[in-house]
Amino acid sequence: MMRAIRLRAPASLDNLISTDLADPGSPGPGEIRVRLAASSLNFHDYAVVAGLIPSADGRIPMSDGAGTVEAVGEGVTQFIPGDLVVSTFFPEWNDGAPPTSAFTGVPGDGIDGYARSAVVTPQHWFTRVPMGYSAAEAATLTCAGLTAWRALFVDGRTEPGSTVLVQGSGGVSVFALQFAKAAGARVIATSSSDEKLERLKALGADELVNYKAEPAWGAKAMALTDGRGVDTVVEIGGAGTLDQSMVAARVGGHVALIGVLAGFAGPVQTALLMAKNLRVQGLTVGSRQQQLAMIAGIEANGIRPVISDHFPLERLTDAFRHQIANAHFGKIVVDI
Repeated sequence: MMRAIRLRAPASLDNLISTDLADPGSPGPGEIRVRLAASSLNFHDYAVVAGLIPSADGRIPMSDGAGTVEAVGEGVTQFIPGDLVVSTFFPEWNDGAPPTSAFTGVPGDGIDGYARSAVVTPQHWFTRVPMGYSAAEAATLTCAGLTAWRALFVDGRTEPGSTVLVQGSGGVSVFALQFAKAAGARVIATSSSDEKLERLKALGADELVNYKAEPAWGAKAMALTDGRGVDTVVEIGGAGTLDQSMVAARVGGHVALIGVLAGFAGPVQTALLMAKNLRVQGLTVGSRQQQLAMIAGIEANGIRPVISDHFPLERLTDAFRHQIANAHFGKIVVDI
């Protein structure tokens, strides 16, 4: 038997139930058995457990998982027992265009996730981790790290001299700040907390904007760039912040539409979108090959994730309450 957390219907934080599961057993051909050691919280995980995204009764939540390979099946060539590995968000998306299956194959959403002690999966569901990383550090990469990487370097063209605007101090935004600075970009960071802005400054943010003190923060970003605008906005707010992001962006700029923290739907200034020839691109994490490229970039630059809090698996509900209270900075890790 092994430990796990299941989400019982109706979905809510109060219905995350600790349970015992049958051990997954030995890996078959092409499979690996992974002893999980850590996961990390994303807004997507919260949306599932809070019922904002429909899921099956009894679903095991959490899209991110990292741990040690315990055994490999016949024909496995990518890993050996003892390797530290981290999961992929879309297990069947290796490369190329995004899958058409939406979230039906995503762990913790369409299928069971990593809030458990061990899994047996096909080898391509995992990748190696950056050299020197712990399981807790690796578990931050699957969703938040790769989303930021894709926004800047796959969909965007961030390079030395680029200007990037990041919103807030959650996992995606902090990774985007770290990645952008490693690439030689200038970063404008926004937050409603002066304390968190100072922490973003310590990570390398060049300009700070408190969006409560500066509600028209898009115009402030324009002023900070001498009227040119920013090359890429890492947009995690959604409908409630998109207009200001478009104001902040330069003519021909890129808005990476990632999150819905400030609303799922709302009016859009289409005239501004057209007048500035903007590219507003939605994105949902990335492919396995993009994850491997990100890991190589992390190793080349010595980047370490920012982890503000650790919770044991048995306190997963408390971890989510900490998340929705916005009491964290960077990532919240669940130790399994």
